[in-house]
Amino acid sequence: MFAFVIQRLFQAILVMLVVAFVSFSLFQFVGDPINNMVGQDATQEQREALRERLGLNDPIPIQFMNFVGNAAQFQFGLSYRLGIPVEDIIAQRLPATIELVLVSAIIALVVGVPMGVYTGLNRNSPISKIFLTVSLIGISLPTFLIGILLILIFGVWLAWLPTFGRGGTVDLGWWETSFLTLQGWRSLVLPAITLALFQLTLIMRLVRAEMLEVLRTDYIKFARARGLSNRAINFGHALKNTLVPVITIIGLQIGSLLAFSIITETVFAWPGMGLLIIQAIQFADIPVMSSYLVLIALFFVLINLIVDLLYYVVDPRLRVERGGGGH
Repeated sequence: MFAFVIQRLFQAILVMLVVAFVSFSLFQFVGDPINNMVGQDATQEQREALRERLGLNDPIPIQFMNFVGNAAQFQFGLSYRLGIPVEDIIAQRLPATIELVLVSAIIALVVGVPMGVYTGLNRNSPISKIFLTVSLIGISLPTFLIGILLILIFGVWLAWLPTFGRGGTVDLGWWETSFLTLQGWRSLVLPAITLALFQLTLIMRLVRAEMLEVLRTDYIKFARARGLSNRAINFGHALKNTLVPVITIIGLQIGSLLAFSIITETVFAWPGMGLLIIQAIQFADIPVMSSYLVLIALFFVLINLIVDLLYYVVDPRLRVERGGGGH
């Protein structure tokens, strides 16, 4: 187990170095940062002094090593658009995105997995057909359209929920949260459902397909022949074996929620990382763009590591294979 973790950590470091190189390349090939930081009235001497102070006259390998060292300390320089450290901007925006993604992931799991199990065990029931129809709609409609429809119904027609912003927040010093105010929770409902709906339908259909596949296997037939109850078969054997591929997809989808919350945050004017990166692209704010790329890659690496470790908890066959590999 320890060797497996070390191997995965080594692979994660290699991935992060590749992502860091791609992020560093943005500084080299997407415009001159000096032109974005000084006005047109700046003299050539002022430009050269700033270039020297930023280390832009150093050889490319030295610049890359400095970039990696700073990124390891979560230091990404100054934003071209705002003129303040990028890490300060991330500290302001990241809590909003993390909370939105967390609530969306919980909704997708808590609703999607039971729906998938139910439709897998009761294929021909009317409720299963309703679930499948709704899931087809959820997969087919684009995220921005779902958000607009929710705003129209619950924000405009019914006037039940806010349609933009985070509402009330509480500053804890190191984290600004929406979880401690009623208005914050009300503001979170619509964007969380919008972001979760596609993942929910995907998880439901995946669990249903895996349940149907597992229920046809021989060991389930043997379990029925031994006289085990349907509850023990369905949840003690079938569901547990269904979770192995489901964990992989769920891990990737949580990473996707982080990476692709841009559309939802734009529709609901949610002040998170997604809205920040849209503004950065419009302004060609390279430090913000590169830091976003590194941050998202870090989240994906950590999620994949957690998913790999969960395999050992869910599937004992992996532990047996690893244990027998040394003989």
